[in-house]
Amino acid sequence: MTFDEFVAARFAALLRYASVVTWDLHLAEDITHNVLVRAQGRWARIARLEAPEAYVKRMIVNEFLSWRRRRAARLVPLPPAGLEALAVPAPDPAGMHDERDAMMRLIAALPRQQRAVVALRFYEDQSVEEIAEVLGCRQVTVRTHLSRALTALRAALSATATSAGGQR
Repeated sequence: MTFDEFVAARFAALLRYASVVTWDLHLAEDITHNVLVRAQGRWARIARLEAPEAYVKRMIVNEFLSWRRRRAARLVPLPPAGLEALAVPAPDPAGMHDERDAMMRLIAALPRQQRAVVALRFYEDQSVEEIAEVLGCRQVTVRTHLSRALTALRAALSATATSAGGQR
């Protein structure tokens, strides 16, 4: 498969993957394009791999994790009140996406390592061992990030339920 064929067939999927990992569409586009530019120069070697798409996905995760080390920090903007302000989802004219929107906001507030682990675990359905390999860290580190992320999400959801119950 040539590089052009790969990009034509998999660009949309790679962009969705980067969006889930970063929780920021604009950053996902930048990272995906940067990775594909680098992959094009190495395509002869990448194409010979058993799973070239998995390799490119790992490049996306690595690019995301190192993005902030190389460039000015880009923080997820939070309302002044912090996570409590996220308890009320943004108005959604469709009405049926409120819970999803609230959850995405809560996940976006997680530290980048935790967001990456959550995305790989629940979007890509990867095991702890596979995530550790992708991130280049130990399995215990992955479990720690996942545990802390889930604890933070549970606490935020609990606070959301408490404040929603008091408003009625």
